[in-house]
Amino acid sequence: MHDRLFDGMRGIFLFYMRDKRKNILNDDRVGRLLFKLALPAFVGMFVMTLYNIVNTIFIGHYVGSLGIAGLSIVFPIQMIAVGIGLMMGMGGASLMSISLGAGNTGRAEHALGNAITYTFIASFILMIFGLAKMDFCLSFMGASETILPYARDYMRIIMIGMFFQTFAMTFNSLIRAEGNARVPMIGMLAGAILNIILDAIFIIYLKMGVTGAALGTVIAEMISVAYFLYYYVGKKSYLKIHLKNFNINWGIFKSIVSIGVSAFVMAVAGSVSALFVNRLCLAYGGDIAVSAYGIINRIVMFALMPAIVISQGLQPIVGFNYGARNHERILKAIRIAVLSATSSCTAAFIFLELFPQVFIGIFTYDLELVSLASHAIRRIFATAYLIGFIIIGSTVFQSIGKPVQAFVTSTARATLFLIPSIFTLPGFLELDGVWWSFPIAEILTFALTMTLFFRQMRLFHEKTPDD
Repeated sequence: MHDRLFDGMRGIFLFYMRDKRKNILNDDRVGRLLFKLALPAFVGMFVMTLYNIVNTIFIGHYVGSLGIAGLSIVFPIQMIAVGIGLMMGMGGASLMSISLGAGNTGRAEHALGNAITYTFIASFILMIFGLAKMDFCLSFMGASETILPYARDYMRIIMIGMFFQTFAMTFNSLIRAEGNARVPMIGMLAGAILNIILDAIFIIYLKMGVTGAALGTVIAEMISVAYFLYYYVGKKSYLKIHLKNFNINWGIFKSIVSIGVSAFVMAVAGSVSALFVNRLCLAYGGDIAVSAYGIINRIVMFALMPAIVISQGLQPIVGFNYGARNHERILKAIRIAVLSATSSCTAAFIFLELFPQVFIGIFTYDLELVSLASHAIRRIFATAYLIGFIIIGSTVFQSIGKPVQAFVTSTARATLFLIPSIFTLPGFLELDGVWWSFPIAEILTFALTMTLFFRQMRLFHEKTPDD
């Protein structure tokens, strides 16, 4: 399981680089360090999220509401790809951060190589299945006869480029684990800007519709992945990719999966819940309700982005200091992260409750669609101020390698609370029952996360000499 840290002159070099990295992740001012790690992630994710919004705007204005519905139908499959990238990336990142904190660079590099191997295998399997069973998948996910052609055109290209989507997610987490948030920011920034440019060309000027949107996405993700690979094969990365580390180590595989599986199940559960939401929207509200949910997904992604990037900045700090047994710094970082994430989610809640039409109207001129989506988002986002704490709580457990707690806090929202609510409430409230299922799930997830979170905080306090 444990590789040797020092090996001749290379060991001396690694020792120096390890201390250099330790100075970065062991900064005296935790708030400043969290800001330094979160800001590049924020810039990168902001532009990437902006791309998703601009992409949907292009589709809404130049293809129509059925085009948006087609993207919404394919969204659950994309969530599975994201889940693979998150599982391998976050599982590998947590193992890498803890290994670096403990001074075991060899094990960190082995985790890096294995995470890449597992991402490749899982992506290939998903791509083959998605292409072979495309119409079955789309029909199962709720595509009506009018939506199916749009969904099929979009999904075909997305599945062919599946490798790049999953690897982009994986590399983002792995590079950030060694305390480098700048490279993921640049990679996401370059990919998102290129994506917007390509969308404008393919959708507006070449009139390729949803096919152009998918093609722009895949090409942009190829560029991002190429940049991440260039980083690792160049001289700037701390950890290096070695061919020998691609060989599967079942001990490392078990560690990566046990830590990252919560992120995967969370994404899959989100995919399944999105599938059911699409089907119930179609049953109770028709194609326009599916389009409304597609727009809301983009807005929610943007609204929750600050809390997500704060958690990404928190992960290497907690993981490194957990490996170094510096619990006081962990507690300080968590306090700042919880306050910041909760504040951002509360601000988003206020804006979306007061001015939903302003944000919905960006995507479409269809007044009926604007009215329905505005009504829906007020209900879906009714308890958004709780989400920041939920995100941070789950990240803490992933960062310290607590697979059971990470799994529970990451998956409970969809599997235990959201899906049952989605199947129950529409029987009483029809389409409104679908929308109200979301805040009910948030409240129950908050209560569960808070119980596990404060139990872990007490353990940190007991191990902190000053407390």
